[in-house]
Amino acid sequence: MKSLLKIIAALALCAIASGASAQDKVVYHFDGGIAQATKGLRNIRNHLDVDPTAKIIAVAHAEGVDFLMEGAKTTNNQEFAALVGDLSARGVVFEICEITLKNRNLKKEQFILGPSFTPSGVVRIANLQAREHYAYIKP
Repeated sequence: MKSLLKIIAALALCAIASGASAQDKVVYHFDGGIAQATKGLRNIRNHLDVDPTAKIIAVAHAEGVDFLMEGAKTTNNQEFAALVGDLSARGVVFEICEITLKNRNLKKEQFILGPSFTPSGVVRIANLQAREHYAYIKP
């Protein structure tokens, strides 16, 4: 009986320890303009500064894709491409909605290198939350 209790206690400690070291998963939702993107990228940088192991996916649709276009600049006139590149190097994944491209008559070639494309930004966000248990943040 004592052996069984020791095994149960050891398993409980393992479960607690593994939960404490679990990687946070977060989806950042971009659907506004340049001001939202400026704030959102700052949020992501700060997030990673505090929790460098967080898995972050940034999903952009509607006007939220604008900051990922070639030549786009922040409200402080800084190139978004450099900011996105720095965050990508830290493991952040950027995804662009293909429905937005169709609705706005945009071409994939108009975007900076790095981001990938997803059929629907809204569906992608919903799937990340419901199926993959990502926390949701909208800057």
